Amino acid sequence: MPKHKNTAAIVTFSDHEVIKPDYKLRKALINPPYAPDAADENELVARAEAALAGLANQFESWMKEECLRLDRARNNVMNDGFTPDNKLQLFRAAHDIKGEAATFGFPAVAAIADSLCRLIEYAPDMQVIPLTLIDQHVDAIRAICREHSELENENPDTELARKLTYRLREVTDEFLIHENRERPDILEQIASGPSIVPE
Repeated sequence: MPKHKNTAAIVTFSDHEVIKPDYKLRKALINPPYAPDAADENELVARAEAALAGLANQFESWMKEECLRLDRARNNVMNDGFTPDNKLQLFRAAHDIKGEAATFGFPAVAAIADSLCRLIEYAPDMQVIPLTLIDQHVDAIRAICREHSELENENPDTELARKLTYRLREVTDEFLIHENRERPDILEQIASGPSIVPE
């Protein structure tokens, strides 16, 4: 397979960098069921990216649906508490938003959704999670999605999105560190582990 020049766009923030690779779909062709030549590969990538671009006008409505799903899951928790099903539905809704955010054009919500996933995953007792902290995560995601044309498309480093993300992650980590203070193995996971589906 030919090597391609990586022309990734890099956006530098005060505490991290976001790298947007130029070839979004090329990695899907690394292990195809057949071995296309370079011309076929380039055509396949171009066609796939064109198809994705053709769906772009639906991304906003899809993200609105995901936000409604997250809101319903949050309301179920508020009304009935953290039943096993409510916990799983809230986690899945947040996890899906985390994974879809960049593709759908809402990258600022990914970190907030990840923070909510971490809260659900690492809290040793769901009943002690402050419900206001759940509300703040869900409301922040919904607010950023609602205002995405200003927050994402025109200025990806807006003060509102940055402050919301930083503060929610800070409060979440403070809570998790306190609740897991006698569980050093969990504290290590909190410091380094990705969010996974909770048991």
